[in-house]
Amino acid sequence: MDRLRGFVAAVDALNRMLGEALSWLTLGTVLVCFAVVVLRYGFGIGFVWMQELYVWQHALVFMLGAGYTLLHNGHVRVDVFYGRAGGRRRAWIDITGTLVFLLPWLAVLAWESAPFIGQSWTIREASQQTGGLPGYFLLKSAVWAFCLLLGLQGVALIARRALYLAGDARYTPHAGTD
Repeated sequence: MDRLRGFVAAVDALNRMLGEALSWLTLGTVLVCFAVVVLRYGFGIGFVWMQELYVWQHALVFMLGAGYTLLHNGHVRVDVFYGRAGGRRRAWIDITGTLVFLLPWLAVLAWESAPFIGQSWTIREASQQTGGLPGYFLLKSAVWAFCLLLGLQGVALIARRALYLAGDARYTPHAGTD
């Protein structure tokens, strides 16, 4: 059980650290977008790379922050069953939902995106726009990072619920944030 607790703590720490670091990209997104608007409409100057930069930042916040969101119970859930359920039933709903829906979907996404991402790496794909950002293949790789980080947090959620079902009240599932 100590290893399970250690795994949960390690995955939680990883996604917490990434989520808190990524939160600064939201500020970066706003600032770069503001700069694009001011430059374009105030001075008639436009940079394609700046336009792509705020889109990339926004994409990374969502893709790499999904595990953080799951850690804080921020994903959409159908509360018809969960909201009125007790702790044990919530634990089983979380375990079942993660095993039946989340992890298989992530596996399909990772598998199906492999040719798309692999080809991008093979040619070291850059932006298709003149003056755009290089390294588009790195942005596409965020799909795999999304699958990994969200998948790890899903497994940590299963472990957390298993610890609760084994009698560890520290891992009690709540309708709000965990």
